[in-house]
Amino acid sequence: MGAPYICRMTSAGASVGRLVVCPTPIGNLEDVTLRVLARLREADVVACEDTRHTRVLLERHGIAAKLLSYHEHNERARATELVERIRAGAVVALVSDAGMPLVSDPGFALVRACIEAGFEVEVLPGPSSVSTAIVASGLPAERWRFVGFLPRKAAERGRLLERAEETLVAFESPRRLAATLAQLAERDPDRPLAVCRELTKLHEEVRRGSAAELAEHYAESAPRGEVVLVLSPARPARPAGSAPGDVADPRGDDAVDALRELVGAGARARPAAKVVAKLTGASANELYRRLMDDSAADGS
Repeated sequence: MGAPYICRMTSAGASVGRLVVCPTPIGNLEDVTLRVLARLREADVVACEDTRHTRVLLERHGIAAKLLSYHEHNERARATELVERIRAGAVVALVSDAGMPLVSDPGFALVRACIEAGFEVEVLPGPSSVSTAIVASGLPAERWRFVGFLPRKAAERGRLLERAEETLVAFESPRRLAATLAQLAERDPDRPLAVCRELTKLHEEVRRGSAAELAEHYAESAPRGEVVLVLSPARPARPAGSAPGDVADPRGDDAVDALRELVGAGARARPAAKVVAKLTGASANELYRRLMDDSAADGS
């Protein structure tokens, strides 16, 4: 079953093998931990999506290792092979092309097989485009949900995006990004979001704004590279035929109070509404309308 490999033995003579899950840089090759480098040097075999890609990282850090392809097309067969290697005492390091294995990348079959076989599974911390994008977005990070790649079908995508009661993080193809943003803008043009592109790489870009603003930008400027989309929590959907203010927004009262204070301090109402909307996720138009309604009711 493949080339010969080293068996590690305990003092009692029993072989000791394990799986080490190693996150790798999402772009910049310097973003790798010392523990990951140490485990890659120790490993009897490194299972990787693309041996050519992983070899670049290893050579950059002076590591010579035996590489074995492990990708979505051979995952189950390779998992069986690697479990037998571990059973015989080998230390197997699992990497993906970028970031943490299993997170929208191969590896689940191998990890499950090792756990079921009673083998040690060591998971090392490291780079992740998901957490990097959340922080870079400037959107609430206390409670968030990662959904992997967005569905290709617009209807499925719409249902997923509209159900988000917390900050939502998703991968999106650069070819579909403009259509996704247009769909978001049609549903809620003021919804704050961020498009994080090519994180940690030479052409990194983090563009923040409303759904309408970013939809307009990317309709004219097609993006390249890997994209992580971060969206603020979705607001409750309005019943068909209702007016924008007919459904209460739980963020609205505090946001209107904040807007009222800014205007009372001398700020212009519409620009201030846009600022508060970006900070709270409320609708700028709705905030402005409620402010005007309150002012009219007060006779001011």
